[in-house]
Amino acid sequence: MTGRFSVVGIGPGDPDLVTIKAARMIGDAAVVAYHAGVRKESHARRIAADLIPATAVEEELRYPVTTGTTDHPGGYVGAMAEFYESCAVRLAAHLDAGRDVVLLAEGDPLFYGSSMYLHDRFKEVYETEVVPGVPAFAAATAAIAGSSGPLVRQTDVLTVLPGTLPEPELARRLADTEAAVIMKLGRTFPAVRSALAQAGRLEGAWYVERASQADERWLPVADVDADSVPYFSLIVVPGDTAHRPSADRLRARDPQPAAVEVHEQGAAELLVVGLGPGPEDWLTPEASAALADVDHVVGYGPYVARVPQRPGLTRHASGNTVEVDRARAALELAKAGERVAVVSGGDAGVFGMAAAVFEAAEDPAYAGVAIRVLPGVSAVQAVAARAGAPIGADFAVMSLSDRLKPWHVVERRLRAVAEADLVLAIYNPASRSRTEQVATAQRVLLEHRKPDTVVVVGRDVGRAEESLTVTTLAELDPATIDMSCLLIVGAESTRVSAAGVWTPRFVR
Repeated sequence: MTGRFSVVGIGPGDPDLVTIKAARMIGDAAVVAYHAGVRKESHARRIAADLIPATAVEEELRYPVTTGTTDHPGGYVGAMAEFYESCAVRLAAHLDAGRDVVLLAEGDPLFYGSSMYLHDRFKEVYETEVVPGVPAFAAATAAIAGSSGPLVRQTDVLTVLPGTLPEPELARRLADTEAAVIMKLGRTFPAVRSALAQAGRLEGAWYVERASQADERWLPVADVDADSVPYFSLIVVPGDTAHRPSADRLRARDPQPAAVEVHEQGAAELLVVGLGPGPEDWLTPEASAALADVDHVVGYGPYVARVPQRPGLTRHASGNTVEVDRARAALELAKAGERVAVVSGGDAGVFGMAAAVFEAAEDPAYAGVAIRVLPGVSAVQAVAARAGAPIGADFAVMSLSDRLKPWHVVERRLRAVAEADLVLAIYNPASRSRTEQVATAQRVLLEHRKPDTVVVVGRDVGRAEESLTVTTLAELDPATIDMSCLLIVGAESTRVSAAGVWTPRFVR
């Protein structure tokens, strides 16, 4: 009979924070394993030292490398994979001999813990258990409670972030949450502090090192010497700081006008900005300059996420089906004198936010708000350019979504385009809830077009995962189409040559 493998969380450092269950399991263990740094005493063993029975076999799992370089042929990843595999072999020998193994894990085992790599290897082979522990951020939050108040309250959202994220991404996520915990500091600290400043969250952010330990200390992040930051440190950004008034920023995550604290000072111009299909190179200089000058960005979450965070910028992200509500929120801000940009993917005027803004602006309440639309590279342009020149002659653009128009209207327009022999660009061809429209559109088009009509399928064009497929109307597989795709259905004259897909400008 094989032994049982248990991963036991022992908290952040104070032995008094080890749970009763964890203490019992350590005291009953035949084998106690723990990780240790390259040239350091095991912190995990130090915490649990008084709980390990004298009869237990101890297995020290010493890392071959933690940071820096290694001469391993597989680099850092290869060295660590080999290390975990060797650890698994050592501990498996005990388990196969029927001995129960307890692996000590600092903090909580499944919260950025090294123990997960061994648990992953053993969970399908041996009986396993994970005992939760007090995570370091809970101890850190308790340490600063007298100075900062609660971490989160009521509907605050807490985001846990690794400091190893790219600085712009870290800044964006910090701006989009009420409360945050930032782990993995050390050498990342300067970039993390910069990201906090860009997000307008440096004020009120607390640095805590060695939480719950005898040499614990905490101070405002702004006051920390970057050269003194050890591994056992983290940053806590309490949720209350998101709502604290500040002279240089306005915090309002919910884009509803009632949540925005603004002061009437005469309406400002509202910008509607097309961000292009994705790559930064496809954002126009005009759009880039405009986004660098506004105080608020309003839009669908993934599009707002593409705007770099910076000091003084407030982001208002919302879902994909509230376009008019989003437009009203932006108009309210502009009406109150705030500099606002509504962002949209591709070109804002092509199935984007421009029409929703003008729809909302029909309300006489916004008569004093001027609206300016800044064009962007549209998805159809991007896909066409990748394919060659399929829209080099007359073409039509349609959306297969029937959310804002009935399907019979979509089908009637498909027939009209097909009968007119126009190249057709199809947006929104499918979604999780709309799986039949592509097949129906294919059937309708085949009633008027030849089976060998050229079809271009562009997926995620402009992004790292982009693909381009050239097929025919008859061979198009609707099951492969989703919202990441844009289709271009050629006219009778559209050709495929060695250079690419193109439609002649002339008609004979």
